[in-house]
Order: sequence, then structure tokens, then C-alpha cells
Amino acid sequence: MKKFWVDARPWNKDIVTTALESGAHGVVVPLGCDAKVKELGLITTISEDGDLKLGDDVLEIKIENKSDEEKVALLGAHKPVIVDTTDWTIIPLENLVAQSDHIIARVANADEAQTAITVLEKGTAGVLLATTDFNEIKKTATLMLQHSEPLALQEVEITGVKSLGMGDRVCVDTCTNMSPGQGMLVGNAGGAMLLVHAESLSNPYVAARPFRVNAGAVHAYIRVPGGKTRYLGELCAGDDVLIVNHDGQTMPAVVGRAKVEKRPLMLVEAQTLGEPARRLSLVLQNAETIRLTRPGGEAVSIVALKPGDRVLAYLGGEAHHFGMKIQESIQEK
Repeated sequence: MKKFWVDARPWNKDIVTTALESGAHGVVVPLGCDAKVKELGLITTISEDGDLKLGDDVLEIKIENKSDEEKVALLGAHKPVIVDTTDWTIIPLENLVAQSDHIIARVANADEAQTAITVLEKGTAGVLLATTDFNEIKKTATLMLQHSEPLALQEVEITGVKSLGMGDRVCVDTCTNMSPGQGMLVGNAGGAMLLVHAESLSNPYVAARPFRVNAGAVHAYIRVPGGKTRYLGELCAGDDVLIVNHDGQTMPAVVGRAKVEKRPLMLVEAQTLGEPARRLSLVLQNAETIRLTRPGGEAVSIVALKPGDRVLAYLGGEAHHFGMKIQESIQEK
């Protein structure tokens, strides 16, 4: 997830309050102001005496020439560097992003933030917003906190469904209401996941719960921000998960509760189109209210699935170890 920091130097209580209300990840404040921030709310402080020590944990450099750019690239190899320049056309941001994964760009508004986090398709690690415009803080917050890398979803063909015995399944209840066409990527393999639709539709059996995805059995992988995966069974309140819509657009969400309950299970199997076909599968609760997602965003109940039906999936092609992508040959059946 991209870091969203707000600059409250010189000390400005209203800026800090707005940053807190907007969901910023951190505030940069003058020396001696850490306690003042903590009186207002819980947020990371970046200062000489803050949670992150400015000058030690986090560096700050103003670029005025080529040697400064080279210094940033060197120092940014291992720790965040806040980069400031009077003119990004003189020192292109692309140069810095290409050389470091820890660049925090100082920006003045949401438009500059958008440019920073998308440059070279990779973007900076985050931004430090320097403004006294409260509306600009909120606007930038909306951009930053909903930004996540889009995923290329593809159609796969259902090859079979099979009723299983009882097992532990996980309902992921988030702090965000999801719309039709949105859900989460879950799979028996970390690089082959089906788009499980949120419970955002009413039906004769239960009212809509748009904050929930009945995601699958405890062993399954779920996609989370940062290109990582987690086991469903290890999710708990406060964790981050990734909401995905049928177009592949993503946004992070916070888990409010993960409910693990014993339920009858069903195995859903599918394969990619074309040759050679790649197989994928997922164990879900055997119930009419559990749905996958058709290519147009329509939800389809798993009890109505039949061979030949097409649903959306993500095929990453990568193996995972402790949730991180690795280059290794692993077969997950």
C-alpha cells in the first residue's frame, strides 16, 4: 500500500486533525510535537523525536542538482527518503523511481500525488502532502487510500463441482461496503484464484451483507495488498485485504471480523481457455448464497454452476512462500 503522509510543519493542529480524519498513515511534525499529536489520535509521527525518527529512520533531501539525485538513489536503497524539488521537470521523478523503492515524493495537491504514485507504472512508495487546504487533504486521501494496482482478470471455464464433507470456512467481514461486481480473489493455489462475489445482493434466504465475502475454507489463499497472499484461516480484525471488481480494479479494505464456522463444503474446479489448459480450484461453503463472478460482473451461485460456465479468475503464475512471491517450482493440487 502506498504511504500517505501529511506535512504539519510548522505545527498546525487543524492539519493534523484533518489528516487523522482522512485516514492518513502519518504526519510530519516539528520537534517536540509528538505528544500533541497523540492527544488528538493514533497516527504515526515522523519527526526528530517521533515514531519514525527524521534523519535516521526517514531521510529528507531537497534535490537541486545531479549529485543530489545520486545521493537520494544511494540512501533510498534501504530506507524511506522524502524528496523535494522546486521543479520535477528538471529532475524527472522517473529517474528516482527507477533507482529506489523507497521514494516519498513531496507534493502540493492530489494531481501531483496521482503523477507520483503512477510514474513508470510502479510509482513512488508514497507521498508527503504539503498543503494548508483541508479539502485538498481529503481529496488526496481518497486518491491514495483507494489506490491499488489493477489486476488482469481472465475468463476460466468451470469443469466441475463436487459436494464435500464438513469443514471450517471463513466469512471475511470488512469495514467497507462492496457493490455488485466486487469481491475477493481466493484460491487453493496462491497464483490461481477465483473472484468470489461479495454478499451484496438480497435473496429469499438472507438479507444483503455488502461488507462480507464468504470466502472459502481456512486453508485457501486470499489476495491482499502489496502483491501478497494470506491464508484465510489466519485473518483477523485489523488486517488488510484486497477488494477486486470484475474489471480488475482493486482497493484495500480493513477486516472488521473473520468468522470461522463449520459448514458443508463444495469443491469448484475450473480451467483456463485455450491450450495448454491450466487448472484451478477452490473449496467453498456449499450454499446458494455463495457466488462467483461472471465476466460482466454478474454474480452466479455456486449451486447453479455447471461445466462450461465461465467465471472470472486471476492467474498470476507465481509461487508464494509466507505470502511473498517467489521464483520456485511448486505444484499445488
